[in-house]
Amino acid sequence: MSKHAAGIDPVVEPAVASAEGTASPAAAPKLRSHDELKALAEAGAAELGWDAPARDVIAWVERNFDMPAVAVACSMADAVLPALVADQLPGVDVLFLETGYHFPETYATRDEVAANLRVNVVDVLPENTVEQQDRLLGKDLFARDAAQCCALRKVAPLRRTLSGYELWFTGVRRDEAPTRTNTPLVTWDEANGLVKVNPMAAWTFDQLVQYSDDNLLPVNPLLSQGYPSIGCQPCTRKVAAGEDPRAGRWAGTNKTECGLHV
Repeated sequence: MSKHAAGIDPVVEPAVASAEGTASPAAAPKLRSHDELKALAEAGAAELGWDAPARDVIAWVERNFDMPAVAVACSMADAVLPALVADQLPGVDVLFLETGYHFPETYATRDEVAANLRVNVVDVLPENTVEQQDRLLGKDLFARDAAQCCALRKVAPLRRTLSGYELWFTGVRRDEAPTRTNTPLVTWDEANGLVKVNPMAAWTFDQLVQYSDDNLLPVNPLLSQGYPSIGCQPCTRKVAAGEDPRAGRWAGTNKTECGLHV
Protein backbone atom coordinates (compact mmCIF):
# COMPACT_ATOMS: atom_id res chain seq x y z
CA MET A 1 0.00 0.00 0.00
CA SER A 2 1.29 3.42 -0.85
CA LYS A 3 0.26 7.02 -1.13
CA HIS A 4 1.68 10.29 -2.39
CA ALA A 5 2.73 13.15 -0.14
CA ALA A 6 2.27 16.23 -2.30
CA GLY A 7 5.24 18.56 -2.05
CA ILE A 8 3.07 21.65 -1.95
CA ASP A 9 1.39 20.67 1.32
CA PRO A 10 2.85 22.37 4.42
CA VAL A 11 2.05 19.35 6.58
CA VAL A 12 1.58 15.79 5.44
CA GLU A 13 -0.54 13.65 7.71
CA PRO A 14 0.33 10.01 8.32
CA ALA A 15 -1.98 7.58 6.55
CA VAL A 16 -3.82 4.43 7.37
CA ALA A 17 -4.68 1.68 4.92
CA SER A 18 -8.29 1.06 4.06
CA ALA A 19 -9.72 -2.38 3.47
CA GLU A 20 -9.25 -1.89 -0.25
CA GLY A 21 -5.50 -1.40 0.19
CA THR A 22 -5.46 2.32 -0.54
CA ALA A 23 -4.29 4.93 1.95
CA SER A 24 -6.56 7.48 3.56
CA PRO A 25 -5.57 10.37 5.86
CA ALA A 26 -5.54 9.59 9.56
CA ALA A 27 -6.28 12.15 12.20
CA ALA A 28 -3.12 14.21 12.63
CA PRO A 29 -1.44 13.30 15.92
CA LYS A 30 -1.01 15.99 18.54
CA LEU A 31 2.71 16.68 18.44
CA ARG A 32 4.75 17.50 21.50
CA SER A 33 6.79 20.69 21.74
CA HIS A 34 10.36 20.91 20.50
CA ASP A 35 11.58 21.28 24.07
CA GLU A 36 9.83 18.06 25.09
CA LEU A 37 11.19 16.20 22.09
CA LYS A 38 14.73 17.53 22.63
CA ALA A 39 14.62 16.29 26.21
CA LEU A 40 13.46 12.86 24.99
CA ALA A 41 16.30 12.73 22.46
CA GLU A 42 18.85 13.54 25.14
CA ALA A 43 17.40 10.91 27.47
CA GLY A 44 17.41 8.31 24.69
CA ALA A 45 21.01 9.05 23.74
CA ALA A 46 22.07 8.69 27.37
CA GLU A 47 20.10 5.47 27.88
CA LEU A 48 21.19 3.73 24.67
CA GLY A 49 24.78 4.92 24.48
CA TRP A 50 26.87 4.37 21.36
CA ASP A 51 26.32 0.74 20.34
CA ALA A 52 22.95 -0.51 21.60
CA PRO A 53 21.41 -3.20 19.37
CA ALA A 54 18.92 -1.97 16.77
CA ARG A 55 16.11 -3.87 18.50
CA ASP A 56 16.78 -2.00 21.76
CA VAL A 57 16.81 1.34 19.94
CA ILE A 58 13.46 0.61 18.29
CA ALA A 59 12.04 -0.63 21.61
CA TRP A 60 12.98 2.73 23.17
CA VAL A 61 11.00 4.47 20.42
CA GLU A 62 8.05 2.14 20.99
CA ARG A 63 8.01 3.05 24.69
CA ASN A 64 8.22 6.79 24.20
CA PHE A 65 6.34 7.60 20.98
CA ASP A 66 2.93 6.89 19.50
CA MET A 67 3.14 5.19 16.11
CA PRO A 68 1.25 7.80 14.03
CA ALA A 69 3.98 10.28 14.92
CA VAL A 70 6.83 8.00 13.76
CA ALA A 71 8.19 7.58 10.22
CA VAL A 72 10.96 5.61 8.51
CA ALA A 73 13.01 7.10 5.67
CA CYS A 74 14.05 4.54 3.06
CA SER A 75 15.97 4.99 -0.19
CA MET A 76 14.91 1.48 -1.32
CA ALA A 77 18.47 0.26 -1.66
CA ASP A 78 17.38 -2.47 0.74
CA ALA A 79 14.49 -3.17 3.10
CA VAL A 80 16.37 -3.90 6.30
CA LEU A 81 15.42 -0.74 8.20
CA PRO A 82 11.69 -0.89 7.33
CA ALA A 83 11.65 -4.59 8.24
CA LEU A 84 13.39 -4.00 11.58
CA VAL A 85 11.03 -1.20 12.55
CA ALA A 86 7.88 -2.92 11.28
CA ASP A 87 8.73 -5.99 13.34
CA GLN A 88 8.12 -3.89 16.48
CA LEU A 89 5.94 -1.12 15.01
CA PRO A 90 3.79 -2.76 12.31
CA GLY A 91 2.05 -0.37 9.92
CA VAL A 92 4.67 2.36 10.26
CA ASP A 93 4.88 5.00 7.52
CA VAL A 94 7.89 4.51 5.23
CA LEU A 95 8.87 7.70 3.39
CA PHE A 96 10.28 7.32 -0.13
CA LEU A 97 11.64 10.47 -1.77
CA GLU A 98 10.11 10.24 -5.22
CA THR A 99 12.53 12.54 -7.07
CA GLY A 100 11.50 11.36 -10.52
CA TYR A 101 15.08 10.32 -11.29
CA HIS A 102 15.35 6.86 -9.71
CA PHE A 103 16.62 3.68 -11.34
CA PRO A 104 13.88 1.28 -12.50
CA GLU A 105 15.28 -1.20 -9.98
CA THR A 106 14.65 1.26 -7.17
CA TYR A 107 11.01 1.72 -8.10
CA ALA A 108 10.60 -2.05 -8.33
CA THR A 109 12.11 -2.44 -4.84
CA ARG A 110 9.73 0.21 -3.48
CA ASP A 111 6.77 -1.70 -4.90
CA GLU A 112 8.05 -4.97 -3.43
CA VAL A 113 8.47 -3.38 0.01
CA ALA A 114 4.93 -1.98 -0.13
CA ALA A 115 3.51 -5.34 -1.13
CA ASN A 116 5.41 -7.60 1.25
CA LEU A 117 6.24 -5.73 4.47
CA ARG A 118 3.88 -4.53 7.20
CA VAL A 119 4.44 -0.88 6.33
CA ASN A 120 2.67 2.02 4.65
CA VAL A 121 4.89 3.37 1.86
CA VAL A 122 4.47 7.13 1.32
CA ASP A 123 5.86 8.68 -1.88
CA VAL A 124 7.17 12.13 -0.90
CA LEU A 125 6.91 14.38 -3.95
CA PRO A 126 8.73 17.59 -4.85
CA GLU A 127 6.71 20.70 -5.63
CA ASN A 128 7.38 20.30 -9.37
CA THR A 129 7.63 17.29 -11.65
CA VAL A 130 10.87 16.79 -13.57
CA GLU A 131 9.23 18.27 -16.66
CA GLN A 132 8.00 21.32 -14.76
CA GLN A 133 11.43 21.84 -13.20
CA ASP A 134 13.06 21.61 -16.62
CA ARG A 135 10.75 24.36 -17.91
CA LEU A 136 11.34 26.58 -14.89
CA LEU A 137 15.08 26.12 -14.34
CA GLY A 138 16.41 24.52 -17.52
CA LYS A 139 16.89 20.91 -18.46
CA ASP A 140 19.04 18.60 -16.31
CA LEU A 141 19.53 20.86 -13.30
CA PHE A 142 21.36 17.97 -11.62
CA ALA A 143 24.22 18.32 -14.12
CA ARG A 144 24.60 22.07 -13.56
CA ASP A 145 23.78 22.44 -9.86
CA ALA A 146 23.40 19.12 -8.09
CA ALA A 147 23.04 20.81 -4.71
CA GLN A 148 20.05 22.85 -5.85
CA CYS A 149 18.47 19.81 -7.47
CA CYS A 150 18.81 17.81 -4.24
CA ALA A 151 17.45 20.73 -2.23
CA LEU A 152 14.36 20.98 -4.42
CA ARG A 153 13.67 17.29 -4.95
CA LYS A 154 14.80 15.77 -1.64
CA VAL A 155 15.51 18.15 1.22
CA ALA A 156 12.54 20.53 0.97
CA PRO A 157 9.90 17.83 0.33
CA LEU A 158 11.18 15.72 3.21
CA ARG A 159 11.23 18.69 5.57
CA ARG A 160 7.61 19.50 4.73
CA THR A 161 6.59 15.89 5.26
CA LEU A 162 8.50 15.46 8.53
CA SER A 163 6.64 18.42 10.03
CA GLY A 164 3.79 15.96 10.62
CA TYR A 165 5.90 13.63 12.78
CA GLU A 166 7.80 13.64 16.07
CA LEU A 167 10.51 11.15 15.09
CA TRP A 168 12.10 9.66 12.00
CA PHE A 169 14.24 6.57 11.58
CA THR A 170 17.08 6.55 9.07
CA GLY A 171 19.40 3.81 7.85
CA VAL A 172 22.57 5.92 8.12
CA ARG A 173 25.61 3.82 9.07
CA ARG A 174 28.99 4.99 10.35
CA ASP A 175 30.90 2.87 7.86
CA GLU A 176 29.33 4.54 4.82
CA ALA A 177 31.52 7.64 4.59
CA PRO A 178 33.90 9.82 6.64
CA THR A 179 31.05 12.32 7.05
CA ARG A 180 29.02 9.67 8.91
CA THR A 181 31.57 8.16 11.31
CA ASN A 182 30.15 10.04 14.32
CA THR A 183 26.50 9.18 13.70
CA PRO A 184 24.67 8.74 17.04
CA LEU A 185 21.86 6.28 17.68
CA VAL A 186 19.50 9.02 18.86
CA THR A 187 19.79 12.75 18.35
CA TRP A 188 17.77 15.94 18.01
CA ASP A 189 17.40 16.97 14.36
CA GLU A 190 17.49 20.74 14.56
CA ALA A 191 17.06 21.28 10.82
CA ASN A 192 13.82 19.32 10.63
CA GLY A 193 12.57 19.91 14.17
CA LEU A 194 12.13 16.34 15.40
CA VAL A 195 13.97 13.38 16.93
CA LYS A 196 16.23 11.43 14.57
CA VAL A 197 17.01 7.78 15.25
CA ASN A 198 19.70 5.75 13.47
CA PRO A 199 19.30 2.20 14.84
CA MET A 200 21.75 0.70 12.33
CA ALA A 201 24.51 3.26 12.88
CA ALA A 202 26.96 0.64 14.17
CA TRP A 203 26.19 -1.92 11.43
CA THR A 204 28.59 -2.74 8.62
CA PHE A 205 27.59 -3.22 5.01
CA ASP A 206 28.29 -6.95 5.35
CA GLN A 207 25.96 -7.17 8.36
CA LEU A 208 23.23 -5.42 6.40
CA VAL A 209 23.55 -7.83 3.47
CA GLN A 210 23.64 -10.84 5.79
CA TYR A 211 20.51 -9.74 7.65
CA SER A 212 18.71 -9.14 4.38
CA ASP A 213 19.70 -12.58 3.08
CA ASP A 214 18.83 -14.38 6.32
CA ASN A 215 15.37 -12.82 6.41
CA LEU A 216 14.62 -13.04 2.68
CA LEU A 217 13.94 -9.30 2.45
CA PRO A 218 13.39 -7.30 -0.73
CA VAL A 219 16.69 -5.90 -2.00
CA ASN A 220 17.61 -3.56 -4.81
CA PRO A 221 19.49 -5.71 -7.37
CA LEU A 222 21.87 -2.81 -8.02
CA LEU A 223 23.54 -3.51 -4.65
CA SER A 224 25.09 -6.66 -6.12
CA GLN A 225 26.00 -4.93 -9.37
CA GLY A 226 28.58 -2.48 -8.01
CA TYR A 227 26.28 0.13 -6.45
CA PRO A 228 26.75 -0.02 -2.64
CA SER A 229 25.12 3.42 -2.36
CA ILE A 230 22.13 4.10 -4.61
CA GLY A 231 20.74 7.53 -5.37
CA CYS A 232 19.19 9.13 -8.42
CA GLN A 233 20.20 7.48 -11.69
CA PRO A 234 21.88 10.52 -13.33
CA CYS A 235 24.08 11.13 -10.27
CA THR A 236 25.08 7.55 -9.36
CA ARG A 237 27.77 5.35 -10.90
CA LYS A 238 29.28 1.99 -10.07
CA VAL A 239 32.00 1.88 -7.40
CA ALA A 240 35.34 0.22 -8.10
CA ALA A 241 36.84 -2.32 -5.71
CA GLY A 242 38.46 -0.56 -2.75
CA GLU A 243 36.67 2.74 -3.31
CA ASP A 244 34.63 4.48 -0.64
CA PRO A 245 31.08 3.03 -0.76
CA ARG A 246 29.70 6.48 -1.58
CA ALA A 247 32.31 7.28 -4.23
CA GLY A 248 29.72 6.63 -6.91
CA ARG A 249 27.48 9.45 -5.72
CA TRP A 250 27.99 12.75 -7.58
CA ALA A 251 31.29 11.41 -8.96
CA GLY A 252 33.65 14.06 -10.27
CA THR A 253 32.35 16.74 -7.90
CA ASN A 254 33.15 17.70 -4.32
CA LYS A 255 29.57 16.88 -3.27
CA THR A 256 29.30 13.92 -0.86
CA GLU A 257 25.85 14.40 0.73
CA CYS A 258 22.46 15.37 -0.64
CA GLY A 259 21.74 17.49 2.43
CA LEU A 260 19.35 15.18 4.29
CA HIS A 261 21.86 14.15 6.97
CA VAL A 262 24.07 17.22 7.38
